[in-house]
Amino acid sequence: MSRVHDMGGRLGDGAIPDKDDAVVFHQAWHARALALTLASGALGAWNIDISRHARERLSPGDYTRFSYYEKWMAALANLLVERGLLTPEELAGKGDPAPLSPQALREKAVSAMMHKVVPYSRDIAEKPAFKVGDVVRTLDHSPAKIPNGHTRLPRYAMGKTGTVRLCHGAHVFPDSHAHDLGEAPAPLYAVEFSAKALWGGEQPDGDSMVLDLWQPYLVPA
Repeated sequence: MSRVHDMGGRLGDGAIPDKDDAVVFHQAWHARALALTLASGALGAWNIDISRHARERLSPGDYTRFSYYEKWMAALANLLVERGLLTPEELAGKGDPAPLSPQALREKAVSAMMHKVVPYSRDIAEKPAFKVGDVVRTLDHSPAKIPNGHTRLPRYAMGKTGTVRLCHGAHVFPDSHAHDLGEAPAPLYAVEFSAKALWGGEQPDGDSMVLDLWQPYLVPA
């Protein structure tokens, strides 16, 4: 069953509007939304996969009507309350503001944080189950660790056959990481699928898509 945020290949959502990529922020508040999200993330109360899942689990009505940065702000508000950093009353501007956290992101540290590379690769004893050239098939159902949980296997690629083109080594497994279940690193592969395999026989010959997929999503074809 496709969830509201899993929109790839779904019919009925309308055309993707054109936008000017030369414009970084189309409204002034978009920059503030990004800044608030980065500053809040610097508090260390969640990881990138938790933040992604927070956006995914917005109510379907809100998810479909919110703009990109409105989704960011709604998910951030939920995380701040869930993690005990703010109360709903404080979000509503009631009462005295909470004291500034000692982990607050200071102006002088912003540039370094923005350019910091955080590797998600890990060394593990487990050997990859697949090698370049192997034909694999994705699971035909969501492999999320918990019901309606986070997964990076898109609905349109479930139950599809492709070919391993590259092994990236082991990386943090987002399906676990998004739910505070540990990093559970697993081998990560670049898998190529023909457009026909993903979208049907009317697709042009030679067109394909490459997806980065973790080993728990894959079985031998």
